[in-house]
Amino acid sequence: MAPAYKLTYFNLTGLGEVIRFLFHYGGIEFEDVRIEQFTEWPAIKSKMPFGQMPILEYNGKTYYQCRAIARYLAKQVKLVGKDDLENLEIDQTADIVSDLFQKIVDYYYEPDQKVKKNKEGPTLNELLPSHIGKLEKQIQNNNGYLVGGHLTWADLHLVGATEYISFMSGKDIVADTTYIKALKQKVHALPGIKEYISKRPNVA
Repeated sequence: MAPAYKLTYFNLTGLGEVIRFLFHYGGIEFEDVRIEQFTEWPAIKSKMPFGQMPILEYNGKTYYQCRAIARYLAKQVKLVGKDDLENLEIDQTADIVSDLFQKIVDYYYEPDQKVKKNKEGPTLNELLPSHIGKLEKQIQNNNGYLVGGHLTWADLHLVGATEYISFMSGKDIVADTTYIKALKQKVHALPGIKEYISKRPNVA
């Protein structure tokens, strides 16, 4: 019998990796459909809700928006906050991570090389280290996690997003950190996620 859930996203880590992490953490079976960015995506983009991925199909319905899907799954696998205020902190942190990701995407995929060059310093030398430094401090102040001193889906989101941010920025942005690096190691050591990482496609 085919899995009830079907996730469609690019064949890379990016914003969709948190969803894969949540499925594997919770031991929930799903179909992991990976779309090649340059060869397959242009032909199917117009068929997607709002022309975006990831999408999640379940019981004949299609759902979209990365963080909305992640919040839903996080509730299923109990990686949410202890109360509404903790969930607010989780959401604001996840939004910051996604905002940073989008800024790096805007730089990396800028087609005009002159414009890209002008974006390089402000993006890679100012914005990126500033955000990483603030997230590092946040983890330090929360007993090794982003929110509440315990594992939440925001941690999985940060770890998944930094993999593709590192690819786009041309360096391992976690290498010189203490707390983000330790968090990444903890997330990668979670049983379901550890097994997934050992078998996942070798992509950025």
